[in-house]
Amino acid sequence: MNSAEPPPSEPPAVPGGAGLTTGVLARRLGVSPMTLRSWDRRYGIGPTARTEGGHRRWTAADVATVEEMCRLTTTGIPPADAARAARAAVAGRSPAPEVIAASALPPPAERSRAAGALPLGDVRQECRGLARAAVRLDAPALEKQLLAAVERYGVAVAWQEVMVPTLHAVGRRWASSEDRYVEVEHLLAWYVSTVLRRSTPPALPVAAPAAGCVLLACAPDEQHTLPLEALHAALGREGLPVRMLGAAVPVEALDAAVRRLGPVAVVLWAQDSARAVPALARHVAGLRWGMKGARRGPVVLLGGPGWSRSRPAGVLRPAGLAQAVEALRALCTAG
Repeated sequence: MNSAEPPPSEPPAVPGGAGLTTGVLARRLGVSPMTLRSWDRRYGIGPTARTEGGHRRWTAADVATVEEMCRLTTTGIPPADAARAARAAVAGRSPAPEVIAASALPPPAERSRAAGALPLGDVRQECRGLARAAVRLDAPALEKQLLAAVERYGVAVAWQEVMVPTLHAVGRRWASSEDRYVEVEHLLAWYVSTVLRRSTPPALPVAAPAAGCVLLACAPDEQHTLPLEALHAALGREGLPVRMLGAAVPVEALDAAVRRLGPVAVVLWAQDSARAVPALARHVAGLRWGMKGARRGPVVLLGGPGWSRSRPAGVLRPAGLAQAVEALRALCTAG
């Protein structure tokens, strides 16, 4: 060996400002610095350069390797296999066949108590990969994993057991971290909405009135639409005619839509108890249309935690998305 060459164990020197520190890279990836140091120690995935002052830095190739390792681990590949495959991918070599096969499989359906950067608790294994992708602001991974969950479980289970736990975890972290993770929450919510809409079949025609359609609307001033979007997608996949009015529907607009469409059921969503006005539910349930002697009105279903303190007589209160779909399917079939 030429004496002028640095020993193999010594990283090459880089200018003082070149490369990323472990702390900066950890924030970028949404993992802890301790995780990166552990991967370096156990699997040899670490910074390969030093500043002139001797501080270790992550080069562009190092970052590409660790990003690939993150991507592979979110698919369920063990870290040791993911590290080998990541090094091979960045070096331009083909990974081992077993790693290729594992990465093509959907994530396992087992439960997981380890959530990486977010407090998920006892949830499906898919939530861990989804949470890691969200914290990394990895939009392609988010979209891919959300679509895979819907394809594998259907809308109702994917919503209740994959999307909702991850959304709640982001919300808890945001609430406890002085407004950090807001960008994570916004990105995750956007791709949940995007995937739900992509999973919804084209709207079915409705010959109003009394055609058996379902009308979905948020209470006035209520901006949380994701649960209604999940219900919209689930009903569409059931082949039921449904109309979505979306967020913050004024009473006058809701009244007009009910009278024009003559729906068999109206779902009112309220996330906040301040917006869950019992008088609104009673008003909608009391609307009537049709010829004298054959007049009819909608069944009202209340959704969301806002209604937990008030439940007017004569309305339904499904316990979750699956129960709401079942009740609405029965109403549409009977109508």
